[in-house]
Amino acid sequence: MTATEASRRNVAITPEIVAEHGLTAEEYDRVLKIMGREPTITELGIFSVMWSEHCSYKSSRIWLKTLPTKGPRVIQGPGENAGVVDIGDGQAAIFKIESHNHPSFIEPYQGAATGVGGILRDVFTMGARPIANMNALRFGEPSHPKTRHLVSGVVSGIGGYGNCVGVPTVGGETNFDPSYNGNILVNAMTVGVARTDRIFYSKAAGVGNPVVYVGAKTGRDGIHGATMASAEFTDDSEEKRPTVQVGDPFTEKLLIEACLELMAEDAIVAIQDMGAAGLTSSSVEMASKGELGIELEIDRVPMRETGMTPYEVMLSESQERMLIVLKPEAEAKAKAIFDKWELDFAVIGRLTDSGNLVLKMHGETYADIPVAPLVAEAPEYDRPWVPTEKPATIAASDLTRDIGVLDALKELVGGPHLSSRRWIWEQYDHLVMGNTIQRPGGDSAVVRLEGSSKGIAITTDCTPRYCYSHPETGGAQAVAESWRNLTAVGAEPIAVTNNLNFGNPQRPEIMGQLVGCIKGMGEACRALDFPVVSGNVSLYNETNGKGILPTPVIGGVGLLPDVAQQATLALRKAGETLVLIGDHSGWLGSSLYLQEIEKRREGAPPPVDLAAERRTGDFVRAQIRAGSLSTVHDLSDGGLLVTVAEMAMAGGTGAALEPTAKGKDLTAWCFGEDQGCYVVATSDPASVLAAAEKAGVPAKRIGTTGGAELTVAGAGAISVEALRRAHEDWFPSYMDQAAAGNA
Repeated sequence: MTATEASRRNVAITPEIVAEHGLTAEEYDRVLKIMGREPTITELGIFSVMWSEHCSYKSSRIWLKTLPTKGPRVIQGPGENAGVVDIGDGQAAIFKIESHNHPSFIEPYQGAATGVGGILRDVFTMGARPIANMNALRFGEPSHPKTRHLVSGVVSGIGGYGNCVGVPTVGGETNFDPSYNGNILVNAMTVGVARTDRIFYSKAAGVGNPVVYVGAKTGRDGIHGATMASAEFTDDSEEKRPTVQVGDPFTEKLLIEACLELMAEDAIVAIQDMGAAGLTSSSVEMASKGELGIELEIDRVPMRETGMTPYEVMLSESQERMLIVLKPEAEAKAKAIFDKWELDFAVIGRLTDSGNLVLKMHGETYADIPVAPLVAEAPEYDRPWVPTEKPATIAASDLTRDIGVLDALKELVGGPHLSSRRWIWEQYDHLVMGNTIQRPGGDSAVVRLEGSSKGIAITTDCTPRYCYSHPETGGAQAVAESWRNLTAVGAEPIAVTNNLNFGNPQRPEIMGQLVGCIKGMGEACRALDFPVVSGNVSLYNETNGKGILPTPVIGGVGLLPDVAQQATLALRKAGETLVLIGDHSGWLGSSLYLQEIEKRREGAPPPVDLAAERRTGDFVRAQIRAGSLSTVHDLSDGGLLVTVAEMAMAGGTGAALEPTAKGKDLTAWCFGEDQGCYVVATSDPASVLAAAEKAGVPAKRIGTTGGAELTVAGAGAISVEALRRAHEDWFPSYMDQAAAGNA
């Protein structure tokens, strides 16, 4: 008997039913102590979703508490729908990133689309108008039989939802690796802007105040979605398609406008998105934060399917729904607004002083659960973990493949890892709203604030191969790269949101990866004054015991006081000097060159010197603000030669590099992935070099700009156009094979 079948009958709770709900025997004993009796099937379902990994963070909570969450600009840190930071002039940026990994693997279009819809709701729930979407995508190896299908579906889902809602998708990252063959990652991020005096929270208040359901009707889609997202995949996971929600972006657009219109009135006490665990999590979280009870009449919930039970209604994850606590005198006003936007509006309950969640249907009580212990006594595990030992350092003399650096460059920029993602972002409307200043393809996206000269810079970053090699270093590097990408456009890094994607935490080596990454992230956030204000944890990203690479994605947000003072990566002028800023030694361990050219995944990742990172970044940002630099690109995947090649391809202008190294040392110079480095183009190198020396920042000339070729002294030349063709052609060619296969 399935859980849904059991919900339609008056059945005894058996160990099998408990296990199907994802609760251990010990956790069920805790339920019995809280309830003082055997729970009903509806009550069991509520405990199962609220205590799932996806909702309770029971394996990660103990470590998440160690992250820095406060700062001079932080208005609201973790614990609300999204994080809030002050950006001056009475404005706040509100943002968060969340995963929709498991649903996107099962049903890529709807999984990705509803991921976008969910993160949009997290942001506008707090009173913000969304201004930009980002994403971080990870797929299996390109040759895997499912990869093209998954790429096509996910990209279509993101574009289809975001484009219809009218919020620009301004950037992100997409990577391939065999570890994601059985578990792709779809992390969606939204940034919105609100008035600092119009921020809305989810804490319920006022005994007797009405609880109102608004938005779309409830169906049976998404039931047990939170539970599914808290378990490993197996060979039959695709049979779980009914647990994937179905999104309607047109309804979402109406919901955004209706909620923002209501928020302009003095009507709302508390508001909460119905995300994971749907009506259950939204009602419980609101009541818990307000230390109140809540009573709901399930038969008043708008439903689109007949015969739904309280169990199904409470656990449904149907999309485009919100729960609001209104001031009593505001009911008529609120209803008129939602009627105007043709959305459901129903008073389904009220706040009580009982401290319990009470669910009734047709006069019969189906659940009566004390809210405080349901939340406060959720399991919290300090799971066993083992640290990952740092591998040995890889020296240039360890390289084995005899290949010229320009041939290697073309192979890298024309391959799956570094090729242009234009095929993806051209399917996203990144210009809607008319404020996108820097489009996808740069270090950070930049969106101008409406009616202002200010801009918000946004980036998503993670290098999973570093995190696998040494999690603590990889966690720190993910934060540092986000900080560096914001700096590279001239923005002041303000705060981050994170999406921690890992395998099964019950395996000590996987738990060690999670712990190590969080430690590294925390160290970097403290050193860079870059606090964590929101986030999401996605565990059990495994199929048949094979886990993904540890992937702690960092979504960074920065502020440009004046969008006129920004930098881009494109080389557009001949006769400028290229200057390498930062300490560069040609670090090869865990590099993309080693992985793709040498076919070796080994070696310690590049060290992250956080003090040097901050000193160098502050110098570069100051130079941009002073007008000394308008062309800047940070050094990351692929190393120095790839960095310059990307600059040349972006602007259509060549460059001549003058390395001092030869042989294998030249290869390390070209492809080492040293951290904390930037390449800049300047017409006044003497001033930049003098300023760097005064600031105690390493800087040296490495070449000049101009011509139609990229030249490396002693190694030859390659035309920028040839590189660009290789760079631009891989993705369309790869996806065309999918189209041909479906013809």
